[in-house]
Amino acid sequence: YDVVVVGAGPSGLATAICIKQLRPETSVVVLEKGSEPGAHILSGAVMDPRALAEMFPDWKERGAPLHQGVTGDELLVLSGKRSVRTPSWLMPRNFHNDDCYVISLGALTQWLAQQAEALGVEVFSGFAAAEVLYTEGGAVRGVATGHQGLGKDGEPSEHFQLGMELLGRYTVFAEGARGHLGKQLRARYRLEDGVDTQTHAIGIKELWEVPAAQAQPGHVVHTAGWPLPSDTFGGGFLYHLEGGRVTLGLVVGLDYRNPWLSPFEEMQRWKTHPAIRRHIEGGKRLGYGARALNNGTPQALPKLVFPGGALVGCEAGFLNAARIKGSHAAIKSGMLCAEALVLALQGGRSHDELDTFAQGFRRSWLFQELWTYRNFKNWFKRSPLLGKLMTGVEHWLLPKLGVRQPPWTLHNHAADHTRLQAASAMPQIAYPKPDGKISFDRLSSVFVSNTNHEEQQPAHLQLANPGVPVAVNLERYAGPEARYCPAGVYEFVKKDGADQLVINAQNCVHCKTCDIKDPTQNITWVTPEGGGGPNYAGM
Repeated sequence: YDVVVVGAGPSGLATAICIKQLRPETSVVVLEKGSEPGAHILSGAVMDPRALAEMFPDWKERGAPLHQGVTGDELLVLSGKRSVRTPSWLMPRNFHNDDCYVISLGALTQWLAQQAEALGVEVFSGFAAAEVLYTEGGAVRGVATGHQGLGKDGEPSEHFQLGMELLGRYTVFAEGARGHLGKQLRARYRLEDGVDTQTHAIGIKELWEVPAAQAQPGHVVHTAGWPLPSDTFGGGFLYHLEGGRVTLGLVVGLDYRNPWLSPFEEMQRWKTHPAIRRHIEGGKRLGYGARALNNGTPQALPKLVFPGGALVGCEAGFLNAARIKGSHAAIKSGMLCAEALVLALQGGRSHDELDTFAQGFRRSWLFQELWTYRNFKNWFKRSPLLGKLMTGVEHWLLPKLGVRQPPWTLHNHAADHTRLQAASAMPQIAYPKPDGKISFDRLSSVFVSNTNHEEQQPAHLQLANPGVPVAVNLERYAGPEARYCPAGVYEFVKKDGADQLVINAQNCVHCKTCDIKDPTQNITWVTPEGGGGPNYAGM
């Protein structure tokens, strides 16, 4: 192929679509590890349609699934059983969602895949890119998909199928936050030299169907404060879709300090607050999922290109954490990459660096938007109270004074996993038992995520040192794996009187939290067999 794209999310599909729009004769293939495009996509989501409108000015006529415009914004500060609503005139600009839509990003991804295929893009679902292939000179020349039908011992079973090599003049990586292959590329090409350290959060989401009397199509709610501790970054979201459905969840910064904290349990507890409960009480939970996300600051963007390829979307970290939006940024980054790819292909080039991608980004509205909000997460990293104060200063007060950009820039050089403190130094947290109506346990939640893996395949959660979980993580941090994982993958059990870590890899929803938060960086997430993992419906 001329171009190989890894990942059929918004950024990968936008890259493929725009290449074909600009140069129809280009051969493009997109690999997707999920069972279909959108199966692994998870986002709130309130979408700014700006980039979509640039790619398809007639997106409404084409039937893009943006059906419900935002009808109102609500920003609540929660404390115990009480809530304080921020007056609209006092709300910072990043919480205003004028001209935006409440959507299912999975549905949009499916639609984008249809548009790509109509233009001649080949989209292969159920194929996980497991290995980067290189030329003798060290440039990326494509990827290889994983073998199918390996047993737990790594040996071929009777169902064995050999992986395929997909070669391209250029390869674009669009795996999402903490991409497996992107992580390798960052290290090999030193893409993060001289930039800030990326920081992440975990987003835990549910989809509900609520009684008609409680439906408020287009209503958007964001929350700060309870139940998260005062030293922990995060907040809640609740969006009313059309058709009596509500999407809601909690985002927790993975730089949290207390190893006793469980993002999953915090989310279940958050739903019991009267301000949230009133939206969903009497309803039915339809879906559940979790995904790590970048807290994206432009200071932490890696070098976007390397010999033979590029990073786009959340693979690079284009999310705008302050606006709680990433799909428009992902699409725009793919469009900018496509422009650079077409220029290179027209010039007969291959396997070199797409320098014009970074140049185009620096000239784009996307860079200006991200630069405007560049300090958002870093203020919160200093302290949540300071973060709230400075969000008001930078995105309410300064615009009132006619100052669009804050005149200062903050930096971060602390990785999330380094922030965890010893369990003995932090207060334990007692979480209430789930009631099965508003709050639920992990296993019933994984069930409604439609997660499935072939049980006989090798574990895709690998330990560099099998002794570390017990000797270090359990001893010093009280086994945080059992709490930061939102799917019950990790559990410590007694066997012959000794502690042992059990990895239930079949439960994994591919959120990547363990790869990010493990305090010893002993866990590596690698791709399972293609088609495995969650199958999100309507999420």
